[in-house]
Parts: sequence; C-alpha cells; structure tokens
Amino acid sequence: MNPLSVVVRTICDVFAWFMGIFGVYIIIHGHLTPGGGFQGGAVVATMIAFLLVSHGGKKLLAFARPGFYSALETTGLLLFICAGFFGITTTLFYNFLAGQGGLFGSAVPIGPNSGIINSAGTISLMNMAVGLEVIGGLSLIIIYMFKGIRLFENAEGSGETGHDR
Repeated sequence: MNPLSVVVRTICDVFAWFMGIFGVYIIIHGHLTPGGGFQGGAVVATMIAFLLVSHGGKKLLAFARPGFYSALETTGLLLFICAGFFGITTTLFYNFLAGQGGLFGSAVPIGPNSGIINSAGTISLMNMAVGLEVIGGLSLIIIYMFKGIRLFENAEGSGETGHDR
C-alpha cells in the first residue's frame, strides 16, 4: 500500500489527532452520554486505519508496533477483571466507589444529568479498561490484516495463483 499525496497525508495527520481526542472523550464520558469504552476505543482504533490508508504500510509499521497494542489489550483486560473483583466482598462488579468521595466517588445530584465526570464509581474505571482493550484489539486486527494483504500480494507476484483466478 503506497502513501497518498502530500495534501491528503497532511489533512489526515490533522484529523487523526481529533479522532484520538474524540475517542478518549467518548471513553471518559461514557457513563454520562451515549458511548463508552467500546465506542471510544473503536474511534481511536479507526485512527490507525486512517493513518494506514493515508501514509501507507511501511510508515505505519515503523511506529505502530504489534507488541505495544498487545500490551495495551492485556492491560485493559486485567484492569477490567481487577475492577470486577475489587468489590467481591459484596458481589462481583459491585460499585464500591460510588458515593465514597475522592476521584471517582462524588455523590450524584438529583435531577437531570449535571455532567459530573467523577460520579460513576467503578463504572469509569471499567469504561477506561474496555477502551484500552478495544483500542489494542482493533488496532492489532488492522495491523495483522494489513500484514496478511502484504503476504498475499508477495505470494501473488511469485507466480502462485489464488482461488479467484
């Protein structure tokens, strides 16, 4: 996959930052608005596909290492499991931080959504964990699909024929 023109690459570089920031916004505000960890993680992972199309595979594979995304996916999964077991004295996935004060435990005011980010307790932690896991998983899928396309193109050039011919 060859890179596109300079104009397209420059515009994609600018919009990729917006996609990343918007995805993180969706992850963090998942308990207040429609969205959450999965949706925000999908938006951030789409940024990888966006950069793959605009810059080409060689440049993307130079900075997008599969080991990093695998570690990101593992970290998100372990954080989600740990957050589920933190309240195990009461029940699995018990929201023990809700109403406790501090970073994630502000009391929820009565009435319409006031937009207080730290009012969800462990739900915020779980949204962040799911976001990390989806970013890592979907980015790995994109990277390995691209590597598979490259292997198919290389094999096709060596005289082998596929089923479509």
